[in-house]
Amino acid sequence: MEKETGFSHTESLALIESMINKATNRFNEDGFLYLLWGWVVLFCSVAEFILLRIQYEKHYLVWFVTWIAVIYQIFFLRKKRRKQRVRTYTDDIVKYVWITFIVLMGIMAWLIARVEEPDLYKLIDPLFLAIYGMPTFLSGIILRFKPLVWGGMSCWVLSVLSVVIPAEYHLLLVSAAMVVAWIIPGYLLRAKHKKSNPYNERQKNN
Repeated sequence: MEKETGFSHTESLALIESMINKATNRFNEDGFLYLLWGWVVLFCSVAEFILLRIQYEKHYLVWFVTWIAVIYQIFFLRKKRRKQRVRTYTDDIVKYVWITFIVLMGIMAWLIARVEEPDLYKLIDPLFLAIYGMPTFLSGIILRFKPLVWGGMSCWVLSVLSVVIPAEYHLLLVSAAMVVAWIIPGYLLRAKHKKSNPYNERQKNN
C-alpha cells in the first residue's frame, strides 16, 4: 500500500539525504569561502598583533583588507549563482545562518564603537569569538559536516578561555579560531569536494 501512494519511508529518507549532500557540495564550493575568510581574518589578526607589539598607532587599519575580500566575495557569489541550476531548502537555511552572522557582527561592531568604556576593548575579541562559533556550528549541523561542528565549539571554548588570558593576546585566540574553525574545515571540504566530483575537477584542470 505504501508503494501505491508514493515514496516509501526509506526512499523518502534516501532522497532527503541525497539533496543534503548535493546542497553541501554546491554551497561550500569546495570550501573556498571558508578558506578565503579563514586566511583573511588570520592574516589581519596576526598582523594587528604584531603592529600592537611594535606600538604602531594605526594598527587597526590592517582590517581594511576585509573590504577587498567582501568585494571579491560579491563577484564570486554572483558568478556562482549564475551557474547554479537548482536551489534547495538547505541552501537557503545555510545562507540565512551566515546572513544572521553578518548582521550580528555589524551590530556588535557598531555598539562597541559607541560605548566609551576604557576596558571595553578587552571584550571585543571574546565576543567576536562567541559569534564566530554560531554560524560555523549551525552550518556543520545542517550540512552534517563534523569538522565545522567542532570548529564552532572551539570558538566558544576559546572565547571562554579569553577570561584567563591577557587581553593583548586575544588576537592570537582569534587566529587560532580561524585555523580550527574555518581553514582546516575548508581544506577538508575541498578534499571531500574533489573526491565526490572527480569529473568537475578534471574539467577545471584541463
